[in-house]
Amino acid sequence: MTATILLPGGPFTFTGTGGEYATPGRPFVSRTAFAAAPVVADPLGENVPGAPAALDWEATLRLRRQLWSHGFGVAEGMDTAQRGMGLDYPCTRELIRRTAAEAREAGHGLVAGVATDQLPPGPAGLDDVRKAYAEQLHDVQEAGATPVLMCSRHLAAAARSADDYLAVYGELLSQADQPVILHWLGESFDPALAGYWGSADIAAATDTVVALIEAHRSRVAGIKVSLLDATMEVGLRRRLPAGVRMYTGDDFHYPELIKGDDRGFSHALLGVFAVIAPSAAAALRALDDGDLAAYDRIFAPTVPLARHTFAAPTYYYKTGITFLNWIAGHQDHFTMVGGLQSGRSPRHLAELLRLADAAGVLPDADLAAYRSRAWLTTVGLGR
Repeated sequence: MTATILLPGGPFTFTGTGGEYATPGRPFVSRTAFAAAPVVADPLGENVPGAPAALDWEATLRLRRQLWSHGFGVAEGMDTAQRGMGLDYPCTRELIRRTAAEAREAGHGLVAGVATDQLPPGPAGLDDVRKAYAEQLHDVQEAGATPVLMCSRHLAAAARSADDYLAVYGELLSQADQPVILHWLGESFDPALAGYWGSADIAAATDTVVALIEAHRSRVAGIKVSLLDATMEVGLRRRLPAGVRMYTGDDFHYPELIKGDDRGFSHALLGVFAVIAPSAAAALRALDDGDLAAYDRIFAPTVPLARHTFAAPTYYYKTGITFLNWIAGHQDHFTMVGGLQSGRSPRHLAELLRLADAAGVLPDADLAAYRSRAWLTTVGLGR
C-alpha cells in the first residue's frame, strides 16, 4: 500500500516518523503537565447539534490511559472535551466520575472542570451562578478530582463589576475542601467570555485576579491562563504568591513558557498535548536532564501544528484534535458530539495532515493514508 495521497496543492506522502517517541519513557519531574483530553462520541449515537451527548465510554477512557502512560495528568471535562459545544453537563458529570474512578485505582493525576453549564442558555442571576458553581464543585470533589474553576458564560453576562467576580469566586473558594486551580480562558476560545474579571482591559483584569489569589492564597494551588499572550502570562506569573503555580494554557507559545527563564517557569495544562503527548513527554524528559537543545528540537516541529490547530476561530480546535486522533489510530472514527466534525473546513484539515506528519505524531503512514483517503472521499476530494 502506498502512503501517498492527493491533497489540495498536489500529492503528499506520509513519512510515518511518529514512532520515535511512541514508547513511554521514565516519568518527567521538573514540570507538572496535564493534558486536556477530548471525548470519543458513540458513532451510532444521536450526536447531532442540540442533542445530549452519547459517548463511547471505553474509547474515551482509552485516550486517557494513553495520556497517563506517557506521564501526563489528565484534565477532565475541560473545553477540549467540548464543554459548551456539544458535551452537556449530565454527560460531563458521568465522564468525571468514570475518569476519577480509573485515576484513583491506578494513582494517576486528575483535575476536573467546574463551571455553570447546567444552567439553561440566557440570562441568569448571580445567585443562580453561585448555586450552579457550588453544585459542580460538590460533584468534582465527591468524585475525588482536584477542581479547576472554569470561567462561566453566565457570570460574564451577569457580573456588573470586578467586585461581583471577587464575591462569587470568594464564596466558591470558601467551599472548596482542597486548594483549586483557577482558569482564565480568553475570548479567542469563547467570545462570550469577553471582559472577564470585570474589565476588557487586560491589566485591570489581571489586578483583579491577583487580588483574588492574594485574598485566598491558601485555597489556590495555581491558575491556568489561556489567553494566547505569552507576555501577559509571564507578567502574571511573576506576581503570583509563593506556592501558587502558573499552568500555561497557551497552545501557541508553550515551549518557551514551560522552559521559562531565570525568574520562573510555567507548568502546563494544554489541549495540544492530546495529540503531541509522546513528543511532549520526550521534550519534558530532556528538560529534566538539562538538555535544552533536545528540548527545543523535539518541541519545534509541534508548534506549527499547534498554531494551525488553534487558528481562528480558535474554539473549533477540538475538531482538529479529534481528526488527528482518528488519523493517528487513537480512535476508530471522526464523529463528534454535537456534529462538531463539521467545525473545520476540508482545506484546514488537509493542512493539518501535512503538519501532523512533519511534527511526528502519526506513527503509521499506511493507516494515516488509508483513513485520509476515506475522509477525502467524503468531502469530495477523493481520487
